[in-house]
Amino acid sequence: MDQLTALRVFVRIAESGGFSKAADTLNMPKPTVTKLIQDLEAHLRVKLLQRSTRRVSVTEEGQAYYLHATKVLADIDEMDTLFADARGGPRGRLRIDVGSSLANLIVLPHLPSFRQRHPQIQLELGVGDREVDLIGEGVDCVIRGGDLTDTSLVARPLAALDWGTYASSDYVAARGVPAHPDALADHDVIAYFSSRTGRVFELLFEHGDDTVRFDPRGLHGVSVNESTAHLTSLVSGLGIGQTFRFMAQPWVESGDLVEVLPQWTRPHHPLHLVFAKSKHDSARMRAFIDWALEVFRPFDRHEGRAPR
Repeated sequence: MDQLTALRVFVRIAESGGFSKAADTLNMPKPTVTKLIQDLEAHLRVKLLQRSTRRVSVTEEGQAYYLHATKVLADIDEMDTLFADARGGPRGRLRIDVGSSLANLIVLPHLPSFRQRHPQIQLELGVGDREVDLIGEGVDCVIRGGDLTDTSLVARPLAALDWGTYASSDYVAARGVPAHPDALADHDVIAYFSSRTGRVFELLFEHGDDTVRFDPRGLHGVSVNESTAHLTSLVSGLGIGQTFRFMAQPWVESGDLVEVLPQWTRPHHPLHLVFAKSKHDSARMRAFIDWALEVFRPFDRHEGRAPR
């Protein structure tokens, strides 16, 4: 039995809650995963996992073994980190999940510089606005926006993005410009909704001490659940909507988009690099974090250099 591989398999099952998920994220056949766990339990002479028709749970002995196993794996990763430079730099697989607009407009255009620095890192980039289960799906790191509530994960501040409210020049020519957020009730509004919950996100406007929350539900307009499609809807003249300023700026400069209600702002949108605590000392993770902080710095409104 390859006990180190068995340890990794056991930890992945304990974190994901299933043999199939572990097999998929580790790129192993499910029978191999099953055999490794059987051999590990036989070697230890204890039951680590309790299997039922619906779920896999960790036994009391398995919980204790999990704590030791994660420490052992973290120590191994730390040893790899210590000798990474001597072996020619960090190497291996790194799976990152990024929202669609951030991937297409920031990460992917800058990715050649990461590949040049770290050619031995095999980067797998998941792209989409769906919120992933970082642990359960075997993702090493996500770039996630908004407020974070999961204290079991490490969150490194990445940037604070600026918002704007926009419509196409054709839409403005045909329908005019709202003088106040309340006037959006007389316009077509492009809404954004969660692909996971279906919740429609409100538009938020602040001006001095005044705050206006605008709920686009029930209006005649288009709703989308993907950030790049939301921008395309704005450029296509389907209505008025709020998006990140860095996304809209090229279209504003070309004259295709017009900023409306510019005196009304919205609080900056915080971005974080989020990863499991066990990944903190990984050489691959540290390499990606250093690169991402550098790439996103020009877009950070707190740095005062956000494109306008």
